[in-house]
Amino acid sequence: MALSLQPDLGIEQVADLQSALQPHLDDEVLELSGADVRRVHTAGLQLLHAFIRDRNARGFKTTITLPSPTLVDAARQLALAVSLGVENSPGDAA
Repeated sequence: MALSLQPDLGIEQVADLQSALQPHLDDEVLELSGADVRRVHTAGLQLLHAFIRDRNARGFKTTITLPSPTLVDAARQLALAVSLGVENSPGDAA
């Protein structure tokens, strides 16, 4: 299953993000496209991290594809790049 992350992962959008992710908690394989992410707050990344962690605990694989530079930078600043799987995004400056 493929799902696009919303462009705004700000704190005001966390409930919407949770609503979008929740139906996919038990999908065997899930790809989240991060290409459109333009705004990120800590709360949005924390929710995303918890969702991926919970899926991993259930034995399900989650991949963030095409993470935007904004998403990668925010994940790195919060030390979540590895757990979100965006630490080696192509074309970014490490």
